[in-house]
Amino acid sequence: MAPKDTDKPVELMAETEQNKGDSKDKKKSKKSNDADPAIVDTENAMSEEDRELKERLETCVSTLINEGNEASVTVPIRLKALDVIVTELRSATSSMTSVPKPLKFLRPKFEVLKEHYGSIGGDEGTDLGDKELLFLRARLGDVLAVLAMTLGKHDERESLKFKLKGTRDYETLAKLGDNAAAADNNLGSWGHEFVRSLAGEIGQEYNARVIAGADPEEDEPFQDLLGMVDVIVPFNVSHNAEAEAIDLLIEVQRLKKILELDSIDQNNYRRVCLYLIKTADFMSDPDDYEEVLESAYEIFRKQKQYYDALRVAIRMGNEEVIPDLLDECSEDKLMKKQMCLLLGRQRINHEVEGDDDEEELNELIGNEKLSEEFLKVAQDLDVMDPKTPEDIYKSHLAETGGFSRRRDASGAQVDSARANLASTYVNAFVNAGFGQDKVRLMPPFYSKMNY
Repeated sequence: MAPKDTDKPVELMAETEQNKGDSKDKKKSKKSNDADPAIVDTENAMSEEDRELKERLETCVSTLINEGNEASVTVPIRLKALDVIVTELRSATSSMTSVPKPLKFLRPKFEVLKEHYGSIGGDEGTDLGDKELLFLRARLGDVLAVLAMTLGKHDERESLKFKLKGTRDYETLAKLGDNAAAADNNLGSWGHEFVRSLAGEIGQEYNARVIAGADPEEDEPFQDLLGMVDVIVPFNVSHNAEAEAIDLLIEVQRLKKILELDSIDQNNYRRVCLYLIKTADFMSDPDDYEEVLESAYEIFRKQKQYYDALRVAIRMGNEEVIPDLLDECSEDKLMKKQMCLLLGRQRINHEVEGDDDEEELNELIGNEKLSEEFLKVAQDLDVMDPKTPEDIYKSHLAETGGFSRRRDASGAQVDSARANLASTYVNAFVNAGFGQDKVRLMPPFYSKMNY
């Protein structure tokens, strides 16, 4: 039963609507006040393991730069602190699926480490203390090169600059006789992403020097860059990154260096040559085009793949190497016959001399046995039986029928000459090379043709 007095409920509703906005403002202010500490205190969102890693890295950085200028913090102690940073970075960047946590935690310390790196001396030291200080600077240069990969300015190529400086320090250590310390200069230990980033900056630095006036034909202006290339290219080839290695060599115009690699073997030469051949299609300069194909040719020849080498030589238009390839392929007679078939297919006139199978090879080059070999293949595939045009039309499956069933309204067959012409072409193509057919040579089918 409805209440008699309805003023009070209406009044309550009015009050509720009136104070609705005030209550919302209060809730918003309460939420904002609760959220502020969470935004400010980011450490609370970290796990215990991340917080421990961050504190450990910050402690190592403080020890490395010796913030308190304590005399007890010697170079060996600073080296141990740097070793901890290096270990954390190497383990984090070995398989990089996201930004590693050590890079995130060291982000605020990047400028501090750069400033400290510039203050370290020891270029010409010969005693043990100076060697340790030089080794410290070399390793710190590697760390800064890795950090600059994500934190440095792209146009300044800081990652490459720090790595080049570190490489010079390692070379100085090697001259001073500290081979153990110089052996620590290992690019691969920092992961593929660092090597890929470094290769990109090498290409940019090379182009910048060429624009500045350096002669690309000489190695002296690019000696430091080419030294890095000699390390990166074998690393990429041995880690299934052949395409990146070739791109880097093309970028610095030193593609011939790929022929000097011992890491190209029977397991990866096909990938290398395939990429080279496909890359040649994008070379606008004729000299670059020939150089790319020449590199693929030499690799095929080195791996004793003479048939593939012959294909590349024909593409280059270099027919002078044909006798040499046939002579080198004396042990594999089947491959030599295949090479002769290729020459015959390309209509290249060449006469084999001084070979035990000289007559047979010349017949293959002259296409004298082309029809015979074709029939052998057809017999092996069991496709020797000739086909009729109706086997191709399959007009019995069509609703309108083929030429033989197509008629006009009066029932007369439509244009017999056109049907015969079409059947003749189809018969010629489908039975080409077999030496027999059912339309022109066999009487039962021959009699059905209309003229």
